[in-house]
Amino acid sequence: RRSLANLLPVPPVPVPVHESDDAFVASVDGVTCVCPWRTRLRGWLALEEISQRLPGPLLDAALPPVVRRQAAADFERWSERNPDARPWIRSATWHVPVRWFVLFADAEREYTKGEDGLVLRYRTPMVEARRRVARGLKALKEALEEGPLIDGLVDVGRWLEEFHPRSLVELDYGGLVHALPEGELADDHSAADVAEG
Repeated sequence: RRSLANLLPVPPVPVPVHESDDAFVASVDGVTCVCPWRTRLRGWLALEEISQRLPGPLLDAALPPVVRRQAAADFERWSERNPDARPWIRSATWHVPVRWFVLFADAEREYTKGEDGLVLRYRTPMVEARRRVARGLKALKEALEEGPLIDGLVDVGRWLEEFHPRSLVELDYGGLVHALPEGELADDHSAADVAEG
């Protein structure tokens, strides 16, 4: 809601002016894990990505060039002061990248219908995720030549290296649960399909 509200003013505000103090918090087996949202950083990264995906006229209508240039300059200044910053959360629009499922086993799948609606997610310890990435890379390199599948999994593996070994990795379908039919979600066992593949 905040993101959409920021696009309504003229000119739009493509990236939050201040960093969010919000975080996801999970308590698992007596250990509290905290995942800061880092909405500014994720906003800048999303802005770079959308600039490569949308046709120029549409992009200019939604986010005028002057707004994008200012956001890019802000990001550059921020990056100089925060050279080691990285996103704790990765996002994808309208899909879940196949490479993300490599990190999980079907037994780690959680599908629930509660007061807050549907939830479909996977959660695993970091050491398991790293082990599965290594195993997946080995299998891909034996079966395929270098290419986007291998490159994508290498990228995920590098991202995982940044985290504490006792961290958790979670893949949450987020808003996709509202866009897909409930029966399709209930039958979705993508991690099992990827593991079998």
